[in-house]
Amino acid sequence: MGCAPSIHVSQSGVIYCRDSDESNSPHQTTTISQGTATLHGLFIKTDAADSIPSVLAYQSRQQPPPSAGPRRKERREPGASARARAPRCCGIEAETQTSSASAKASTTEVQLGPMRLTQDPIQVLLIFAKDDNQSDGFWWACDRAGYRCNIARTRESALECFLDKHQEIIVIDHRNSRYFDAEDICRSIRATKPSEHTVILAVIPRISADQEETSVLPLLNAGFNRQFMENSSITACYNELVQIEHGEVRSQFKLRACNAVFTALDHCQEAIEITSEDHVIQYVNPAFERMMGYHKGELIGKELTELPKSDKNCADLLDTINTFIKKGKEWQGVYYARRKSGDSIQQHVKITPVTGQGGKIRHFVSLKRLHCTNENNKQLYKSHRDEKYTGDNSQSESHSFRCKNRRKDSTDVKSITSQSSDAPSLQTRRYSSMARIHSMTIEAPITKVINIINAAQENSPITVAEALDRVLEILRTTELYSPQLGTKDEDPHTSDLVGGLMTDGLRRLSGNEYVFSKNMNLSHSHLSVPNTINDVPPCITQLLDNEESWDFNIFELEAVTNKRPLVYLGLKVFARFGVSEFLNCSEATLRAWLQLIEANYHSSNSYHNSTHAADVLHATAFFLGKERVKGSLDHLDEVAALIAATIHDVDHPGRTNSFLCNAGSELAVLYNDTAVLESHHTALAFQLTTKDSKCNIFKNIDRNHYRTLRQAIIDMVLATEMTKHFEHVNKFVNSINKPMASEETSLHSEGSDCECTANVKNFPDNQTLIKRMMIKCADVANPCRPLELCIEWAGRISEEYFAQTDEEKRQGLPVVMPVFDRNTCSIPKSQISFIDYFITDMFDAWDAFAHLPVLMQHLANNYKHWKTLDELKCKSLRLPSENNN
Repeated sequence: MGCAPSIHVSQSGVIYCRDSDESNSPHQTTTISQGTATLHGLFIKTDAADSIPSVLAYQSRQQPPPSAGPRRKERREPGASARARAPRCCGIEAETQTSSASAKASTTEVQLGPMRLTQDPIQVLLIFAKDDNQSDGFWWACDRAGYRCNIARTRESALECFLDKHQEIIVIDHRNSRYFDAEDICRSIRATKPSEHTVILAVIPRISADQEETSVLPLLNAGFNRQFMENSSITACYNELVQIEHGEVRSQFKLRACNAVFTALDHCQEAIEITSEDHVIQYVNPAFERMMGYHKGELIGKELTELPKSDKNCADLLDTINTFIKKGKEWQGVYYARRKSGDSIQQHVKITPVTGQGGKIRHFVSLKRLHCTNENNKQLYKSHRDEKYTGDNSQSESHSFRCKNRRKDSTDVKSITSQSSDAPSLQTRRYSSMARIHSMTIEAPITKVINIINAAQENSPITVAEALDRVLEILRTTELYSPQLGTKDEDPHTSDLVGGLMTDGLRRLSGNEYVFSKNMNLSHSHLSVPNTINDVPPCITQLLDNEESWDFNIFELEAVTNKRPLVYLGLKVFARFGVSEFLNCSEATLRAWLQLIEANYHSSNSYHNSTHAADVLHATAFFLGKERVKGSLDHLDEVAALIAATIHDVDHPGRTNSFLCNAGSELAVLYNDTAVLESHHTALAFQLTTKDSKCNIFKNIDRNHYRTLRQAIIDMVLATEMTKHFEHVNKFVNSINKPMASEETSLHSEGSDCECTANVKNFPDNQTLIKRMMIKCADVANPCRPLELCIEWAGRISEEYFAQTDEEKRQGLPVVMPVFDRNTCSIPKSQISFIDYFITDMFDAWDAFAHLPVLMQHLANNYKHWKTLDELKCKSLRLPSENNN
């Protein structure tokens, strides 16, 4: 009776099968009685017979003679045919097929460069619809070569078997399309991922001598690798398979091993770039993408000459590199590369030529890492870290206690540099400031992390130290610099200052609203505004001759200009820095703009008026004149800084952000209680500037310059908002001061006097930090002014805070700074707290960068003045005896 083809699974889990009772296949079968399963059309020969009980395993058999056809029945074991012909339509059974190939199967060692690879026995899939001499020839060829062989009858079973076994060689019968479409099967297999490393052989019919051989292209297009003309000789089939093994299969095996190499490259922390001998980029790893800011799709296939170059390299550096590598020599050194963003970064680069076929250079492999010198500053800061770690052991100390006691070591600034001299050298003072930035007590958590990493680098292997360098680079580019502030109940002045300046106020507790008027049409004195800078009255000109000095008296200018110092100082400073030329605007337009901006400052404010704006402009111009600042910024940065200083408090109501938020003012609602005043200052300034062509200083610059300039101005004005004070300071210290101090130490040890500003200008992020720090210091530079000016400013800000407290009490609002009660406030204590908490660390950091010995000496003198008054229980600006004088 006729039965459907069957397939069964042995207890060992291997599939064995044959197609029909009458098959003359050489694949011997033995029956066992359990563990069956069905998979249509699949034949398997495997070396798994070792796991089958010995009574079921094949005995060794003779290799068939070359003419396999006439003697096919001799390949069956005695007694096996009866079982093979037994009906199998019903019942459960399993059939095994094997041969002596299982004993021959062995692994092969393959060398790929320095890698030693182990290749498993080759697996072959034969796809033949029917058994014939050709299928038998390949079967016995596999047996002779020691290959594992599977046979499939249908497209579905072939695909399923391949996805399970991933055979290296597939032989498809392409002689007759009656049973299946060989090209369709090939395309189906090629559509799977594992097939990329598989060799597919097409068996084509033999042609007569008078027939012309057909083109192989259709087969190649279908996915075949090669063709085999029908030849049932076992030796011919064996030779074909062995050639494929030692040719395509071995090559594909090596290519598969390359996946491990590329995986290693992809996870390597060093940036890697591979180019051709013609410097065409062939590969970059993810570390390279991160370092340079490009996606690999933007680089691969491009020549290196197409990418932007940094102008920081020596003119002949590229020629030197090419001379080395073209000779097959490795080159390594420091090189500046330009990132996609446009900034230059300093890299340590190693370029290795790779020799290929014919002894010619075929590739160049470049390994790149950021060039860091953090290890050079270990000894410089070791003592400061040790001192800080000792202090950190006391976990229970509150922030207020540390803040309160910090000044015990820094009250007398002179004592830091000299115990015996009242006039320490400026150079010693400068190094003191540089050192103190590494022992700040007002620290963000991220700063502590960076210091711990710096300490860990001291005793670390070079690979670990370099990895930590990269960690530091990452940490210095994140927004992780806001400090964790503790309670300061022991110091109400500090507490009130922090509450008033660093918060956006409490929740609205009253229905009262505070709405201030915009003094759009202020009526000043009858002093005429000059048409040009040359028309300034002599008394004002004489004062302005000294405007480049830090000791310039802004209050004298305020007096002689009848509270319009901003226009006159602005004209002088803007002319000195070539602002009109940069903006391509006339002096008349600039003068009209300065008048408009000054008119929108409130002269009724005791502190936040145009005199304060002029003072900040003066400080900004002074800082821009310092050598290191000047070398770090571009002309656009200078213009942006001067404009930002001019507008930074325009239309200030004389009240803090906290007050406006508590009062539910229109501005607080408009800006969502976030950086209310700073947002208003910038928005109003640009509105005033652009609404009238006569005052529009930006009207003649191109759109791109305007957008860059506008963004820089906005960023600087927003930096004056105190809630992010410590974030800005900490980022400056960790991204500017410490790396620069490290490089400076290295240069000093080498006997070089070179200033360390080369790298700063190449990093826009660093330039932004410098501009923020500059305007912040200019905005609160009063404690660093000469004593008389400092005292005057202290009186003015105190009066403004007193007025705010008075109004808060009148309107029933929360009192933001209770200590600023005009009847009880100690002005010396408030100044001491302000200097301790906000000024000292910031100006130490700024001094370490810009070198400001005069300012630091004024700061020490002024702090000593306030300390003396406080010790004498004096709450006013001066001693009573001085007031009488």
